Amino acid sequence: MKAMQLSVLSPVGSDAQPLQRVELQAPIPAAHEVLLKVRACGVCHTELDEIEGRTPPEHLPVIPGHQVVAEVVHCGARASRHQPGDRVGVGWIGGACGTCQYCAGGFENLCPQFLATGRDINGGYAEFMTIDESMAHPIPAGISDLHAAPMLCAGAIGYRSLQLTGLENGQALGLTGFGGSAHLVLQMVRHRYPASPVYVFARNRAEQEFALELGASWAGGTEDHAPTPMQAIIDTTPAWLPLVAAMEQLAAGGRLVVNAIRKEDSDKFQLTSLDYPTHLWLEKEIKSVANVTRMDIREFLQLAAAIKITPEVECYPLEEANRALVELKHHQVRGSKVLVMD
Repeated sequence: MKAMQLSVLSPVGSDAQPLQRVELQAPIPAAHEVLLKVRACGVCHTELDEIEGRTPPEHLPVIPGHQVVAEVVHCGARASRHQPGDRVGVGWIGGACGTCQYCAGGFENLCPQFLATGRDINGGYAEFMTIDESMAHPIPAGISDLHAAPMLCAGAIGYRSLQLTGLENGQALGLTGFGGSAHLVLQMVRHRYPASPVYVFARNRAEQEFALELGASWAGGTEDHAPTPMQAIIDTTPAWLPLVAAMEQLAAGGRLVVNAIRKEDSDKFQLTSLDYPTHLWLEKEIKSVANVTRMDIREFLQLAAAIKITPEVECYPLEEANRALVELKHHQVRGSKVLVMD
C-alpha cells in the first residue's frame, strides 16, 4: 500500500518535506480489529504538533492521520460490530484502557493509557489501516466522505469545546481563530443557541469575511474589541496572544475554553502581559480540552447529519500531504484540508 510516513521530527518550514512516500505491506487486523480501506483523511494542526515535537510519537516511523473516512474490508476473528462494506470514521481516540477511574466515569479522553490515532498507532495517511473495532464509528448516510473527514476531529473537538463552555441561549460566544474547528462550531451555535451572538477574532480579512458568511454577528482581528463582553470564548489557535486577548474580553464569571492539544512557543512571551485585574479577576476561568471521547465523535456525527453541517474543504492527493501541512502551518487555510486516496 501507499503511505506518507513520519520518520524524523523537524520544523515545518515553507519548503519542508516532513513525510516520506513509502510502499508498505497492508496491515493485518488483530482479533479485535478491523482492516480499513481509507477513502479520505483530514489534515489537522495536531499533525504539525507531532512532526515538530510538541506531542511527539513514542516510536518512529509512524503514519499520521486521525480524521479517517474508510470502508471496512475485513474483520478480525473476534470483531463483530462491523461488516465488510460498512463506511466508518476514525478520530483522534484510538484506544483507552477501559478500566481506570477516568474510563469508568465517562472520561476516557483522560485515560493514562490513551492512544492517539496517527501518533501512538498508525493512522490514515495511507491506503489501509487497522483499528480496534470499538474505535470505528458509523458515518450517517447523508454525509459525504470529504465532509465527514474534518468532522472526526475538528468537529468532535469543537463539539466537546462548546459543551464545556456552559453557554446558555442568549449569551455571547467568542471564537478566536477561524479554521477547521471554529467554522464547524459556528454552524453548531447558530442551530443550538440561535439567540446567542457569535463574535469571531481572526488574523486576516479573508477569515473574518468567511465567518460573516457563515453567520457570525461580528468579526475582527485578534486584539480588536467585540461589541460586548462574552460569557464564553473558544480558542482554537496554536498561539498565546489570542488567549491573552480573549481573557480581557470575557464577562465576569466567563470561561475561556482552549481547544488545542499543544501551544507553540514562538509567542509565549505574550503571557508576561497578563494583568490580574484586567485578565483574570472577577472569577474568570480557563479550561483546556483534552482529546475526545468516542461519544463526542458519535454524537457530533448525528448532530451534523440532522442539522446539515457542511465543512468547507480543500482536497489534496495523498502524495501531496506535505504541501497540505506546509500550507496549514503557514496560514493558507479556509475551512479544512482533506487528503483523498483516489
